[in-house]
Amino acid sequence: MALEIEVEPGEVGFDAARLNRIDEHFAKYVEAGKLPGWLALVSRHGKIAHLSTHGMRDIASGAPMQTDTLFRIYSMTKPVTSVAIMMLHEECAFELTDPVADFIPSFADLRVYRGGTARAPQTRPAGEDMRIWHLLTHTSGLTYPFHYLNPVDELYRRAGFEFGMAADLDLAGCCDAWASMPLLFDPGTAWNYSVATDVLGRIVEVASGQTLDEFFRTRIFEPLGMTDTGFAVDRANADRLATLYMADPQGKARPYPKHGKLHAAAFELPKALSGGGGLFSSAHDYHRFTQMLRREGELDGTRVLGSRTVRYMTRNHLPGGADLETLALGSFSEVANAGKGFGLGFAVIDDPLAAKVIGSRGELSWGGLASTVFWVDPAEDLTVLFLTQLMPSSTHPIRPQLHQLVYQSLVD
Repeated sequence: MALEIEVEPGEVGFDAARLNRIDEHFAKYVEAGKLPGWLALVSRHGKIAHLSTHGMRDIASGAPMQTDTLFRIYSMTKPVTSVAIMMLHEECAFELTDPVADFIPSFADLRVYRGGTARAPQTRPAGEDMRIWHLLTHTSGLTYPFHYLNPVDELYRRAGFEFGMAADLDLAGCCDAWASMPLLFDPGTAWNYSVATDVLGRIVEVASGQTLDEFFRTRIFEPLGMTDTGFAVDRANADRLATLYMADPQGKARPYPKHGKLHAAAFELPKALSGGGGLFSSAHDYHRFTQMLRREGELDGTRVLGSRTVRYMTRNHLPGGADLETLALGSFSEVANAGKGFGLGFAVIDDPLAAKVIGSRGELSWGGLASTVFWVDPAEDLTVLFLTQLMPSSTHPIRPQLHQLVYQSLVD
């Protein structure tokens, strides 16, 4: 479906000239070869006030970035999975305190890394069951292989999880593999970005009796009119799919080395459906998703979640009200850590002063590996979406700069 500007910026509190600084600034990224192309969308009070594209979705062919371009949204899949879990929670499929092992038996009798190498790790029994809320808040003790911070990360790589899911396993098999490896810490005692949301995807399957793609399609995407979103791209839409790029040592965009293989795989449903990073989507569709969040679970008469559930999800759930700077292991590039907590599937600004950002307490956000990002600011009744295809997301300060540019344009 087509996207278009729905309101003059001044009618919803923006200075139009200031808002255009978004385009002027990020156009320089394209001209300098740092980004292939991008799409930016800013909405207030439910109306799109700014929508722009610049550059290419594929540099080699000269195909321009367009408002209907399809993107790999990677970790922006996580909020969708978190919404799915909370839909089932509302139906009393489980309590947030239920052990993960109640749904995935291999998660019983977990062990925690305490020393040694990946070849000879030393472990001890976990002091706490892993529970569903641990997965939602990334306090589970699981990890990602790309962190390169701990021997446990290496164990994941050795098991075939270098980039994405292990090729020969379905989602159930992936979960069993992760359960067989030690945790980084006792659940609930620290924060580490991990495959936790992929495990949540498996719980969605077990609790609902549907595959993850079926649940997403029938319970979220179709009701919200998200016709472009899924774990594979329809071949009829092949020319809309943006090419994936990777930064070279100078920070310039170059085609991802395995793009050909990755592109071919985009049109086939993967064996393991990744609730942590497997979706493709469009600006139209993800804008629909952010509007549902802005409206506390409802859009155009369709209610996905109760309003109190969304309010609960978007509070800081980290133990003791800690922020990510305090609780996160190592460095983490998706968000600046100070002043930001984590809810049930989203980063949440607890203290804009500590975060050193112009923004609002209660703003929820997340981004993806290919430098995509969204946020919803309930206090300003604002949603923002930025889509591009450059890995990794830490290459350029796109997210803080976008944040600055959006808020300096609000003048009401």
